[in-house]
Amino acid sequence: MLSPRIPELSALEMLAAVHDLGSLSAAGKYLGLSQQAVSSRMRSLESQIGSALLTRTPRGSTLTESGALVAGWAAEVLAAAERLDAGIASLRSDAARQLKVAASQTIAEHLLPLWLVALRRQQESLGLVPTVVELTVNNSEATVALVRSGQAAIGFIESPHLPPDLSTAAVRDDDMVLVVAPDHPWARRRTPVTASELAATALVTREHGSGTRDALEHLLTAAGAATLAEPLVELSTTAAVRSAIAAGTAPGVLSALAVRDDLALHRLVAVPVRGLPLRRTLTAIWQTGPTPPPGPARDLAAIAAKAVPGTGTRRKA
Repeated sequence: MLSPRIPELSALEMLAAVHDLGSLSAAGKYLGLSQQAVSSRMRSLESQIGSALLTRTPRGSTLTESGALVAGWAAEVLAAAERLDAGIASLRSDAARQLKVAASQTIAEHLLPLWLVALRRQQESLGLVPTVVELTVNNSEATVALVRSGQAAIGFIESPHLPPDLSTAAVRDDDMVLVVAPDHPWARRRTPVTASELAATALVTREHGSGTRDALEHLLTAAGAATLAEPLVELSTTAAVRSAIAAGTAPGVLSALAVRDDLALHRLVAVPVRGLPLRRTLTAIWQTGPTPPPGPARDLAAIAAKAVPGTGTRRKA
């Protein structure tokens, strides 16, 4: 425990200024204080230390031998404090320049690039060094694991199953679409596919742990499907799923973001679904606290969440 005789850094800085500049008035100008304020604080400092630090005369004030001695010691303390401050600033600077992000595939491919551009522009407008982002792309389950282990400061997932041990916040809604190849019989249907038909159909899907697959299965179960057909094909990337659907392997359900170009170029056909709102929520996740870690992680989450103003945060239980 520090002795009560040890002054605060601001008092030591004032004493050092008097020593270096040679007068109370010069020290006051340097510190932005009046001469009277410096004189009053010097008296308080003398009282705390228990020794006279100034020789006061009608022509001015100078440090006593004791004052000069304490000022010399203070210079060492102030130099150490400056090194400490610089070290802490460098840690903050390193943290500000680097950000590890994990994201599931749809978000990483179609949304995150826009968010990162917005983050860079925001930082440049504030005169900050742009953040270097290290992005890991996985499915939602693996993204949760990376954030949980601390290997990513923030993650973005598509699954409706939110991890109870992490803090989460909704980012935006994402529409999903049932799509088929142009020559598939459903492409010429005049009536929508029902939820029960979709549940009974072997689809082309992503692997277990994928947010897209989890969201679809969750919606079908919530709509009353007692059992779900086993997938005809399970693939590990959205691009592979799209290619398999376009080749006529089977229907599939993907984010509207992922199939936008395929629909425009007529490589895939969207099929209406009745009784099943194909919509899910995309979510930001981080380890603890009501908001993401301060700095670029929090800024990135704020940029991502602009699409859903007023969205609340689900805190760690």
